[in-house]
Amino acid sequence: MVAFALVAALTAGTTGALTFREARTGVLQQSQDTVIKLLRTHVDRLAPELGVPPGEFELRRFATSLAGAEPAGTWRVLVAYGGLSATSAPDDPFEELTPALRAAVNSSTATVFQRVDSGDHTSLVVGMSVTFTAGTAATGPASGVQVFLTVPQTTEQAYVDALVTAVERATVPALGLAVLLALLAARGVLRPVRALRRATRSIAEGRLDTRLDVNGSDELADLSHTFNETAAALEESVAELRGMEARARRFAADVSHELRTPLAAMSAVTDVLDEDAAHLDPDTATAVRLISEETVKLARLVDDLMEISRFDAGAAVLHLDEIDLAESLRRTLAARAWTDLVDVRLPPPDALRGRVDPRRLDVVVANLVGNALRHGARPVHLRLYEGEGRIAVVEVLDSGPGIPDSVLPHVFERFYKSDAARTRTEGSGLGLAITAENVRMHGGTVRAANHPEGGAVFTVELPLRRDEPTRGSGQ
Repeated sequence: MVAFALVAALTAGTTGALTFREARTGVLQQSQDTVIKLLRTHVDRLAPELGVPPGEFELRRFATSLAGAEPAGTWRVLVAYGGLSATSAPDDPFEELTPALRAAVNSSTATVFQRVDSGDHTSLVVGMSVTFTAGTAATGPASGVQVFLTVPQTTEQAYVDALVTAVERATVPALGLAVLLALLAARGVLRPVRALRRATRSIAEGRLDTRLDVNGSDELADLSHTFNETAAALEESVAELRGMEARARRFAADVSHELRTPLAAMSAVTDVLDEDAAHLDPDTATAVRLISEETVKLARLVDDLMEISRFDAGAAVLHLDEIDLAESLRRTLAARAWTDLVDVRLPPPDALRGRVDPRRLDVVVANLVGNALRHGARPVHLRLYEGEGRIAVVEVLDSGPGIPDSVLPHVFERFYKSDAARTRTEGSGLGLAITAENVRMHGGTVRAANHPEGGAVFTVELPLRRDEPTRGSGQ
């Protein structure tokens, strides 16, 4: 619309300027031709009255006669012969006469003219040489008498001003009409574009059933038709992917649930075998211990899969209780015999309390500390303090080589392995993912980074106040 308006304004302005220029030239040309023709007629009529050579009195009378020949009385005349000169008005300085015009008259017998701007008005100055022979004006040799005429172009200027006003009055409505047409054209063109923008935004927000009305057969209609086809294909693909994801989650939950019963039986059997392993031969004892360890890992994997399934199904619930956070962290370490393996910096008892789910806080701390002991190096540091904005900050720092930069963005993803060649780990590959879900349910954040002095550092931030439990939701 702006481009259309600019083109319209440029076109109207250019047309107005060219029209004004041609009209102004025509007005001035007509006035100039009229003045020159009238002056030449009067000079031819009055020139025979001049004597040869003329005196000063004759020059003054000739100038007065020429000035009086114009009915409006706007002419001012200067007549010169040799060193003599006379004007139609006494003591008229005739300032409009320029040296260039006088030189042009001296060098030619043709009539010359010049427009002179005097500040408040413009004057037409005409100069010619009087030619006559034997007392009769004719086209013979120059007599040496020169006539200069000054005519103020007040009337012509009034015509030009009126022309400017007329051009302005014509240009403004034309420009307004052009802008109106631009608005109508832009509205007609941009309406489907705006509809396409709204539809695209709706698709981006997840409303995949959004469609556009197809009207006409132009390029915008083709674009709307293509958009509808793309949206339909996208909706179908997303529906299929969601169905596959739901089936995969349901399969994992069903498998995990079905495995719990035989695993419970296997765990009971391996506990009995562990007690009698000392009385078995070495090969059998080694096999028993291997089976026991793998059964524990499998049970942990099944428990983690069940927990992830609860998050995906939105069935995970917080059971909040106001507890001493430092005491909760001490119990987590003591329950896993990590007290002597971890360097702790905790606040005094009851110095930092918060409403959290004790079981889920235990899982968060256990996963982070266990991950540091398993993949990092001792000493492992556990720190708890109150941050700005009433939040509890838990930091776990190990002394290992740190986390590669390419791995950092993926550490909280499920089953992510930084080493593709490593097919088995001591953990389930879900610990950090479960940690992130538990922290998110509390309305907090967890992030991983590398400490400037070496080692990986995991930071958990939990709000110290919560009003009601939050249910988990699928990813």
